[in-house]
Amino acid sequence: MEPVKIMPCLDMKDGRVVKGINFVNLRDAGDPVKNAEFYQSEGADELAMLDIAATLENRKTRLEWVRSVSKVITIPLTVGGGIGSLQDIEMTLGAGADKVSMNSAAVKNPELVTQAAKQFGKEKICVAIDGRKNPAMPSGFEVTVSGGTKGAGIDCGQWAHRCQELGAGAILPTSMDGDGTLAGYDLAFTRLVSGAVDLPVIASGGAGTLEHFYEGATEGGADILLAASVFHFRTLSIRQVKEYLKERGIPVLGV
Repeated sequence: MEPVKIMPCLDMKDGRVVKGINFVNLRDAGDPVKNAEFYQSEGADELAMLDIAATLENRKTRLEWVRSVSKVITIPLTVGGGIGSLQDIEMTLGAGADKVSMNSAAVKNPELVTQAAKQFGKEKICVAIDGRKNPAMPSGFEVTVSGGTKGAGIDCGQWAHRCQELGAGAILPTSMDGDGTLAGYDLAFTRLVSGAVDLPVIASGGAGTLEHFYEGATEGGADILLAASVFHFRTLSIRQVKEYLKERGIPVLGV
């Protein structure tokens, strides 16, 4: 088994890190640069930065945020939110991101995934799948877009498989039902995606306890465990999570 990686996530709005529940009721969680420095010093393996309002506000990711954060870390930085064209990807990577994550744009124009993978390398292209329970879908989960506000009428399992065929290098499934709830990753949703692809899968949405991280790796089949609230509000440290996983037989880096 490859080592499981830990990935804190900076949800960005108005230049600040924020965190809510189900993408609403946002609380301030500090300065992005200070958070990024702190997480690298704590042993984070990768870092995500998601501009959560970009698509809703019909604008691009704010590149100054990417520049300021990328300057203070050496771990891989994945940036998402408002990325809708090859030019957006080029500018975001040029601002210091190591990878980009796209959701709404990939659903709207699947060919963009293929074009991006060819131009920049598939290892730099992640497709985020924001999913919500919908019993009308074959898998029981529907893809949502626009920050989780609109159903796309696409089955999450089928879409994950298609994203791999299109050339994506990683998949980031986030449970809209679980986001920020601290009730645990949606294991059925994560497992659906990890079972549909042979790519790194980043579990996201709902981690609240050490046990949740273990379940994300073992029951969800995730390769990377993303979390925000528990790290931002110092409920858990990255080291605590890694030590717990190691004690339970899950290989991790740096512990």
